[in-house]
Amino acid sequence: MAEPPNAAALIIGDEILSGRTKDKNIGFIADTLSDIGIDLAEVRIVGDNEAAIVEAVQALSQAYDFVLTSGGIGPTHDDITADCVAKAFGVPIGVNPEAAEMLLSFWKGRGIEPNESRMRMARTPEGATLIPNSVSMAPGFRIANVFVMAGVPTILQAMMDEVVKMLPAARPVLSETIETHRAEGDVAAPARAVQEAHPKVRIGSYPYHDGERFTTRLVLRSRDADALAVARAAMDQALKSA
Repeated sequence: MAEPPNAAALIIGDEILSGRTKDKNIGFIADTLSDIGIDLAEVRIVGDNEAAIVEAVQALSQAYDFVLTSGGIGPTHDDITADCVAKAFGVPIGVNPEAAEMLLSFWKGRGIEPNESRMRMARTPEGATLIPNSVSMAPGFRIANVFVMAGVPTILQAMMDEVVKMLPAARPVLSETIETHRAEGDVAAPARAVQEAHPKVRIGSYPYHDGERFTTRLVLRSRDADALAVARAAMDQALKSA
């Protein structure tokens, strides 16, 4: 069976690195990709720095099947993502007529005066295709295997509804969750044994405090429903015997 597609997320913005803005996009991207069977294999966060963005786009687009970016495609001087992506692919950037028409129509209906800053949101690298934005109309874009989206969570989520239509659907990851009601040290040995015996299933161990004591949640994941069921039964038995 062919390996499932993989992807990386590139989160762009000084505000994320400084802590002024708390990222809400990584989890949403991960959940959405998982739902359609694409593995999110890496997340990278960079500031509003041209060299860093260009390097990250080039490295990630070569290493993974798909790259999804968030942030830096607005109207202000520090919104440099579109320019950096164009530079990463060695193509010019300019006003996209389709994007301009969408924005001008949207602004006209709301009495918003277009200006040079706002028109920056209509610029895309040569050869890019638009990602529609039903929230504010300013589109994202796709070039090669890179999908460039806004950083505002509500807008990114709307764009992701369109991005999934452009991505291949693979078998999604299925999961089983076991609340062990035991400390992680007590379940580590049986979890390790079951993992070694069932390589088609990934087993994650997540300790937490339930308000009364430390306990552990085990999550079993696989694209193979039969393998997952067998591993779940083995884990249940291993925990009973431990």
